[in-house]
Amino acid sequence: MKKKINNLMIGILLTLSLSCKEEKSFRIVLLPDTQVYSESYPEIFQAQTEWIVNNKDSIAFVLQQGDITNHNVPEQWKVAAEALQHMDNIVPYALATGNHDNGEKGHAGTRDLSYFNQYFPFDRYSTMPYFGGAMEAGKLDNYWCKFSGGGMDWLVLNLEFGPRNSVLKWADTVIQAHPQHKIIINTHAYMYSDETRMSPDRSHHWLPQSYGLGKDSVDLVNNGEEMWEKLVKKHANICIVVSGHVLNDGVGTLVSEGDHGNNVYQMLANFQGGVEGSINGGNGFLRILTIDPKQKTISVKTYSPHIDEYKTTEEHQFILTNASF
Repeated sequence: MKKKINNLMIGILLTLSLSCKEEKSFRIVLLPDTQVYSESYPEIFQAQTEWIVNNKDSIAFVLQQGDITNHNVPEQWKVAAEALQHMDNIVPYALATGNHDNGEKGHAGTRDLSYFNQYFPFDRYSTMPYFGGAMEAGKLDNYWCKFSGGGMDWLVLNLEFGPRNSVLKWADTVIQAHPQHKIIINTHAYMYSDETRMSPDRSHHWLPQSYGLGKDSVDLVNNGEEMWEKLVKKHANICIVVSGHVLNDGVGTLVSEGDHGNNVYQMLANFQGGVEGSINGGNGFLRILTIDPKQKTISVKTYSPHIDEYKTTEEHQFILTNASF
């Protein structure tokens, strides 16, 4: 009888433990377009990652969203590496690359990420416990990571600026191999500032096809709408797509239904120089996503550790309700 009671108690405790794990909310931090910090304001970049380190216990993952540097030169990569690698072995993070990280002086005339892979070497990041795999051995041009949050397994796909068809096919195989994971896509150019995905049909600027690397007529480059059609909408477990790149007011949010009836939460956030109202290349503003599976919400806040201030207007601080994961 005593043994049965003990077994029953163990079962109850395990159930309660799993239940608590499932209900716990978690945070993801987004670092969009850090390019001007790498060029002119290293102290702001350091303030961002220092704040993340100081709040490590409440942050499950960090995503840098491309345009790590402004002109793709060693001096700027050194600043970026010092700031971002401050989080090494403390908070898991992943990087997407942008147009300013490609080619000579960051003009994206060619798809060349040599400096990126020099300052963020595959041999270093492939040993991290959250590293999953890469499309090409020895390169982080396109790679995936994994983490746990809210009692769920998550997979982050970090895709190049204007992902080529071959990259989308690779991403498709990774997603198919992980049907039980919730998928986040981290890429530089996807959403536009008019709450739609990037597309020439809506006369959008800064499309990947307008850069030199976008002229590849063999392995076609894809904008946001093409990524949606070819990859994102096809998978039931894709939950979130985040991007930067676009100027104007630098923000955009869209919830779309995929082919399987799943909601996909798509967000643009960009605070760099050139965005309306930007100061000091963005003044250190970053995005904080709090995901609460129990309440079915994604709470979005925009905060600057550099000036200790929140943006509180509705486009910068909002809650997505009835979020399905």
